[in-house]
Amino acid sequence: MLLASAVVVWEWLNEHGRWRPYSPAVSHHIEAVVRAGPRAGGSVVLGQVDSRLAPYIIDLQSMNQFRQDTGTLRPVRRNYYDPSSAPGKGVVWEWENDNGSWTPYDMEVGITIQHAYEKQHPWIDLTPIGFSYVIDFSTMGQINRQTQRQRRVRRRLDLVYPMVTGTLAKAQSWPASPASAPTPAAPACSCPQCVLVMSVKAAVAHGSSAPLQPPAARKNLPPAPGPGAKSPDGLSTIRAPVRTVPSQAIRRQASSTPAGGTVGSPASPPGVNGKTGRVALATLNRTNLQRLAIAQSRVLIASGVPTVPVKNLNGSSPVNPALAGITGILMSAAGLPVCLTRPPKLVLHPPPVSKSEIKSIPGVSNTSRKTTKKQAKKGKTPEEVLKKYLQKVRHPPDEDCTICMERLTAPSGYKGLQPTVKPDLVGKLSRCGHIYHIYCLVAMYNNGNKDGSLQCPTCKTIYGVKTGTQPPGKMEYHLIPHSLPGHPDCKTIRIIYSIPPGIQGPEHPNPGKSFSARGFPRHCYLPDSEKGRKVLKLLLVAWDRRLIFAIGTSSTTGESDTVIWNEVHHKTEFGSNLTGHGYPDANYLDNVLAELAAQGISEDSTAQEKD
Repeated sequence: MLLASAVVVWEWLNEHGRWRPYSPAVSHHIEAVVRAGPRAGGSVVLGQVDSRLAPYIIDLQSMNQFRQDTGTLRPVRRNYYDPSSAPGKGVVWEWENDNGSWTPYDMEVGITIQHAYEKQHPWIDLTPIGFSYVIDFSTMGQINRQTQRQRRVRRRLDLVYPMVTGTLAKAQSWPASPASAPTPAAPACSCPQCVLVMSVKAAVAHGSSAPLQPPAARKNLPPAPGPGAKSPDGLSTIRAPVRTVPSQAIRRQASSTPAGGTVGSPASPPGVNGKTGRVALATLNRTNLQRLAIAQSRVLIASGVPTVPVKNLNGSSPVNPALAGITGILMSAAGLPVCLTRPPKLVLHPPPVSKSEIKSIPGVSNTSRKTTKKQAKKGKTPEEVLKKYLQKVRHPPDEDCTICMERLTAPSGYKGLQPTVKPDLVGKLSRCGHIYHIYCLVAMYNNGNKDGSLQCPTCKTIYGVKTGTQPPGKMEYHLIPHSLPGHPDCKTIRIIYSIPPGIQGPEHPNPGKSFSARGFPRHCYLPDSEKGRKVLKLLLVAWDRRLIFAIGTSSTTGESDTVIWNEVHHKTEFGSNLTGHGYPDANYLDNVLAELAAQGISEDSTAQEKD
């Protein structure tokens, strides 16, 4: 059992495995539907309370969030927190994005920050809960412990999250009905869509393999195609025996009753055998969901009503037609007629290319580059390196050093040992003019790549030539005789990166430990236009400076000590843009030029490399 009184926060699981909270208003809306029980229908339309969430619907039976325009499914959960914590007081902690918008912290992080704030601590280190950040309450800033990058944070008041009281079970299935007599079932709807859904569920319950046709629409349907024939919507008719998926196999997250409630059996529409038992769409296997999609489309086409095409249903699941069918049902339930179309296909690679068709790129020498571990320049101490970029400040202003967060008029608060530098010396960076303790700058330099360059932690201005920690590998580049979507008038530059697994060096996160290299060789694509060739030349500089890849933790898989991209985005999808890493993308070339500039690589860099 859980606490007798708790705050309820509804959360969804993102692609990085983190549970992200819905807003208090959305959580109240979901909670109201939960407490309404079966009469509410078992689904929550999030757009009713937040217009930004218009594409999203939550199915309470399977505890999944469903995005109608892409078919993406994400798990949701109903989580409980102490009423005296941040969500119980309506306190929300947020950090500022690069585009100036604000993002709430995960609930556990926000609660940790609020607890330290209430204790009037000057700062809180989030390392114990898995995040390499320090929150400084005096400046309301978030500091990355590794890069020293700072972001603004803020504390704001919002609605208090919904409260529940009474005996709360740790996990239950929706709906949670009171112990009193069940509410009489409402009369079944007789519209073609609902009749269709009921017939599918009945067929699943009895293992039927007969074609599914709502009775009212059968006389209008075309003759059933023979074995192997295509249905009107382009999907093969399924005639294999139906196999059901037991509802017990569906993993459900915690959901609770109102005060005094007990767990009840999920209600369901009447079946052929007269019993009640709700069959969620999540319990249908691929075969039945495909049949549902086909039948739904046939009913709407046969009825002669205007149709709205459902496109771009490109979820990661192999049952895209099934997701399209679910979308059709949800839209038709809202009174919108739907006609299903086939989802677009993911095209990662171009058509096969022979060796004779592969050409070198005019204006670019060679067709490949290799990198090895470049040793830092010896003979120069950190103090000697920084001396080139700093001007000493005799009378520092009465403001904070943004590295150690101590006043510039006081000694540095950094605790490392730098015996050759006095902790009270202050310097100003020559180009950007930002002022720091020299002691802090030396410590920051020693914690970095020690390559003779320095990057201002405030404005990111780069002094010297910045290099990275990319492991050894090979970069190949050439022309292929195919065009990218959005660039029909030119050929394509193909880049192939190859990096083998190996052992981490002293510049890497875990020296001496092995690292993995997943997904290599990696193929990337640029249009063979003037700007595309410019991007390629700058990517070659970035490769030589070891800035394309790094060793770290994958944001996709969560694997640590593996080769990852290093903040310079590449297009890895050749003939489509379903993942966001393909074409057409009108702004991509400009965006990657800006990302390269942030690494200190511009047109001037190509001239420096020649010198």
